Amino acid sequence: MSREVKLLTVDAGEDASRLDRWFKRRWPHINHVALNKLFRSGQIRVDGSRAKPDTRVSTGMVIRVPPLPDAEDKDDKAEREAILTNSDIAYAKSLVIYEDAEVLALNKPSGLAVQGGTKTNKHIDRLLSAWGEGLHRPRLVHRLDRDTSGVLVLGKTPAAAAKLSGAFAKRRAQKTYWAIVAGNPKPAQGIIEIPLVKEGINDREMVVPADPKDPRADPAETVYVTISRAGARAAWMGLRPNTGRTHQLRAHMLAIGHAILGDPKYGDEASDELSGGLKLQLHARSLVLPHPSHGTLSLSAPISAELKAGFRHFGFEESEAEFDPFPHIPKRRRD
Repeated sequence: MSREVKLLTVDAGEDASRLDRWFKRRWPHINHVALNKLFRSGQIRVDGSRAKPDTRVSTGMVIRVPPLPDAEDKDDKAEREAILTNSDIAYAKSLVIYEDAEVLALNKPSGLAVQGGTKTNKHIDRLLSAWGEGLHRPRLVHRLDRDTSGVLVLGKTPAAAAKLSGAFAKRRAQKTYWAIVAGNPKPAQGIIEIPLVKEGINDREMVVPADPKDPRADPAETVYVTISRAGARAAWMGLRPNTGRTHQLRAHMLAIGHAILGDPKYGDEASDELSGGLKLQLHARSLVLPHPSHGTLSLSAPISAELKAGFRHFGFEESEAEFDPFPHIPKRRRD
């Protein structure tokens, strides 16, 4: 254990961070219980005064850091797995579609998870070490399903991440997805308002339509528009989630009888028959949201190899779509 008391100054890139998160970025091995004990005993101070975990720090504040336990040695195998190879770093950098001092945007491939889990060693969160650790490591501010490709935005400083996360929480992020679905939705454009709830179905968890009176139900709203049709067989859709529920787009399209093709979890007989060898036909095409410090970010991700295969199969051309395919859909007022 280090016996030294340190006085550290908050960097400009850390402005508006919670104090407990400020600590966790520097000393990730300190667990929640131990950190809270330091707060309760008054050993952590800001500008000489006792502070709480949710205290927001500002540039120039001086943080008193008490003696902290050293990180435990990791297993050699785990250590080797955590280190990125030159190939890993090159791959991570190849995903970049936009980058500045505050924002990083990637074109996430289909099949690559955003975060790790059981038996998931390769994921976006691990690849972020290509940009460095600590303050230099970009921070996730939203998620995409493993098999959904497209725009994934991250904050490169704690302050930028907080502002970007706030834009998603306040529904100021305008997301446009492209999808190929079974059949032709009628009407060709509209709004799906179907509450969703997580249920255990056939030994797996799924999101399904719920009774609005069910206390477990989450309100969910999706705007949709038909961009092009392949006869009566399939349609290329623009989808815009006005809420951010797990698997919302996949569950909503299945609920209205037009499941997204290539979806092994939210498919039905019609979509399974049409899908053939296609993988999930869902791509986060574009994202428009406020930049953390100036103007507006307007990001677009080239379509994935999986969606290209769907386009070839049904004869769709990217040139048929406008950047914003929703100009005629009435906008809902959001507080």
